[in-house]
Amino acid sequence: MLKFIAKRLAYGIVTLLIITIITFFLIHLVPGDPMSAGGKNLPEETKQIFREKYGLDKPIIVQYGIYMKNLILHGDLGTSIIYAGRSVNDIIVKYGPVSAVIGLQAAVIGITLGILLGIWAAFKRGSIVDRVIMIFVVLGVCIPGFVFAALLQYIFGVKLDILPIFGWGEAKHTVLPTVAMALGSIAAYCRYMRASTLDVISSDYVVTAEAKGVSTAGIILKHILRNSFIPIITLICPQLLFIFTGSFVIERIFAIPGLGAYFVTAVNDSDYSVILGLVIFSSALYIISLVVTDIFYGIVDPRIRLTKGER
Repeated sequence: MLKFIAKRLAYGIVTLLIITIITFFLIHLVPGDPMSAGGKNLPEETKQIFREKYGLDKPIIVQYGIYMKNLILHGDLGTSIIYAGRSVNDIIVKYGPVSAVIGLQAAVIGITLGILLGIWAAFKRGSIVDRVIMIFVVLGVCIPGFVFAALLQYIFGVKLDILPIFGWGEAKHTVLPTVAMALGSIAAYCRYMRASTLDVISSDYVVTAEAKGVSTAGIILKHILRNSFIPIITLICPQLLFIFTGSFVIERIFAIPGLGAYFVTAVNDSDYSVILGLVIFSSALYIISLVVTDIFYGIVDPRIRLTKGER
């Protein structure tokens, strides 16, 4: 197992290197540079000084070499060109927890309600309850989160005036963005859990358990959850990534000072270091989540075994 994990991590490092190369050269191929976007009001002489300071006047391959040297040797994701003196590492450490609060709350609500609604819909298959839940699932999957965000702002912030529609600092500021993010997750988990539960319900061992008089709660806990949880793990582990990055657009809509605000601003201002640093951070989280997913597969279902060569 350790050999398998090490192998997956090695693949992950190679993948991360490829992502870094592609992202670095793509953002430099975009017309203009940070001085032309974020510093467009500066005199040309000042722009040139900044280009020399941040090495933007050097050949792109030299810039990449310098960046990778600092990243590998010092773990330095670079310094923001637009926010002078502010490193990407500091931005992640300071504002990552803000994004994590919204993302974690949305993940917990999405996973919990999604699984419960999925099981309920499966047991009530064909009933009005099932149909109502599936209508919600279709809406949750098809409608983007930012549409829900705008709707929630209008209803609870403008019409009812019971919750703030922007800002940060108190628990009430997290309610609307959390709900806006969670709705899509609830729908996704509910759909997968319903389909998986329906497969398990029709299995012989569940029919036998019912014939023996096992309660519905016992069947759900001992048989359905364990055997229908495999597809859900595929969704839950990558949720680690979206705890930090899934709220980029939502954060912008609710004016939340998280990583999303910096990422969107960095894209608008062509802040190369911030864009690349946040992409590397997000990609690393995703790669880790894939390894964790493989580990959980074996824990949840012992029948899943690695091939002999991967042990």
